[in-house]
Amino acid sequence: MKKMVTFPMLALGLSLAACTPRLTAAPVTRAPVTATPSTAAPAKTAPATTSPATASSATTSTSTATTSTATSAPAAQTGFQALAPLSETRRTSFARAEQVIDPAKRYRAVLNTSRGAVTVELNAKAAPVAVNNFVFLALNRFYDGTRFHRVIEGFMAQGGDPLSTDPARREAWGTGGPGYSFMAEHRNGLRFDRPGVLGMARGGSLDSQGSQFFITLAPADFLSGEYTVFGQVVAGQEVVNRLTRNYTSSQPIAGAGADVLSSVQILVGP
Repeated sequence: MKKMVTFPMLALGLSLAACTPRLTAAPVTRAPVTATPSTAAPAKTAPATTSPATASSATTSTSTATTSTATSAPAAQTGFQALAPLSETRRTSFARAEQVIDPAKRYRAVLNTSRGAVTVELNAKAAPVAVNNFVFLALNRFYDGTRFHRVIEGFMAQGGDPLSTDPARREAWGTGGPGYSFMAEHRNGLRFDRPGVLGMARGGSLDSQGSQFFITLAPADFLSGEYTVFGQVVAGQEVVNRLTRNYTSSQPIAGAGADVLSSVQILVGP
């Protein structure tokens, strides 16, 4: 399966160098996009999510045995309690995300990775659809055993592709999704102006978000207004910073590994 990357920055006539002096790669290698079946080779560099073709084809939910590694319990967080999973086994395909959150409440996600735990505050008020989607998938163990398949120094760490649990399918990593896609909440007033911002990866169209997400390693404000911000790391940014760099701005790094996201635990507060 080939991958396709689109570069919305080019359509806007933006210069990466002008927007983000710290990032030196050419603009075509930096925009978070979804990988799709009809891609050109440059597709490998930007945060990618579900392929539109895959998203439109799934109409029923399926279940698979979980492939996650052992999960670790998050540290106690005052005022928050863990939500019980919706599924005992890992589910990887759905017709849509069911409504599972109350936007009036606070939600956090604890990402248990092979490098350590990362806690993210989810912004359900500013991005209720993206947060609900992420929580729904996490509670169905969708992310268990997936990998951070694209990590670019000075830019971002991307994960959330269900195909990335299978090393034999590495060429297809970046093209997977949950079986549906949904619209970006890209103008919610939140910005990619610091490290630790959690965003949704997507393809060339605003309605191509699925399961894939990314966390910034540095300010990437040129993405603001183009991609959905739906959270912020509140603990464990040093863990994100330790994730294995496995991509340059334009291609995978030969022999580089991909760190595992063993599980995601959702916490809810008042």
